[in-house]
Amino acid sequence: MSNVLRLAIVDPSDSSRESLKAMLLGMDMIWLEAECSRYEFFGDVVAQTNPDIGLVAMDRDPVKALELVAKVCENSPNCSVLVVSSSSDGNLILQAMRAGAKEFLTQPIRIEDLLAALGRISERRFGRGENKSRGSQVIAVAGAIGGVGNTSIAVNLGCALARDKKNSVALVDLDLCLGDADVFLDAIPDYTLVDVAQNVTRLDFALLKRSLTKHSSGLFLLPRPVQLEDISLITPEDLQRVIGLLKATFTHLVLDLSKSYSPIDLMALQMAAHIILVTQLDLPCLRNVVRLMMSFGEMKGMAEKVKILVNRVGLDSGQITLKKAQDTIGRPIFWQLPNDYRTMIEVRNNGVPLIEQFPKAAITQSIVALADTLSHDQKEASTEAAGKKSGIGRLLSFWPAKAEC
Repeated sequence: MSNVLRLAIVDPSDSSRESLKAMLLGMDMIWLEAECSRYEFFGDVVAQTNPDIGLVAMDRDPVKALELVAKVCENSPNCSVLVVSSSSDGNLILQAMRAGAKEFLTQPIRIEDLLAALGRISERRFGRGENKSRGSQVIAVAGAIGGVGNTSIAVNLGCALARDKKNSVALVDLDLCLGDADVFLDAIPDYTLVDVAQNVTRLDFALLKRSLTKHSSGLFLLPRPVQLEDISLITPEDLQRVIGLLKATFTHLVLDLSKSYSPIDLMALQMAAHIILVTQLDLPCLRNVVRLMMSFGEMKGMAEKVKILVNRVGLDSGQITLKKAQDTIGRPIFWQLPNDYRTMIEVRNNGVPLIEQFPKAAITQSIVALADTLSHDQKEASTEAAGKKSGIGRLLSFWPAKAEC
């Protein structure tokens, strides 16, 4: 599990509490464990949920808030208290620090101040270097047309990422009608995406992992619903919350998209850091790549995330050349996978990933290299972000709290 700061909030003002939650939305190192609207209940909430950070908004009643800070610090010493107030009075700040607060932020809160405060708390809790928060990398695998092998690539990419013991990897099958990621892994899941989506606000990290199916490679699978009628129970907002929880739990998410580019798929694309667009060197595939890229170009920040992967290179002599393909789509080819039909059919029928059955095959080594390249990109992005954000690194998103009072 990635290092996540679990946070509980108390703020009697609904408007400022919602404003603060909106600011935190989309960050990465935070999981909102609980929220509370009354000072007198917050000590019990902290004792029950054991968050890493207790955020106390003081404006409604500074005296009660200071008493609460002292109580939390005494009864829950592992909880770092962060205080926010619209007052910049030095005496109030001094009283809050003497009560045990680790950080004091003035409202309206500036995002850079909040990031810096969270960074200092994270550094004190997790340290620097290997133990610091890694964040989570979301990789969406989509096909330019049906049958190009995006599920094969998604499954085997997930297994390749999971071979590194430092990684925790989950694969989500978003082909809600005909997905078959479970077949590739010879798995019989107890729970599906619809089960997690309908219970996401009641799950914690331990329950979530028990809801997923773990493969011998270390990969966790969240499969598509069993019954077709259950598909309508999953909304894009449900998927957004599920991905938010998974990001707070795993270092890598691989999303296997359907071919319909439905609202569910579009939500997955929006939340992904990388979009692997799988194609082949034939005219129908390349035409669809051009069409998709035109559509992605109309969506803010979408086209920049797309990486073109050409599958089954060397399939036959009638293929379009790589140079002609690049000229046609107007983008460089990010990755190539060699054609090895016999090997892929055998591992699919056996329900065993490439890395376990044919670890030395050329296609296996190419997928492992792809996994390493994407992980290297993540490390570089984290290092760059750390430089820009004073060492805080990348942040993990959170969703509505499990407990309220």
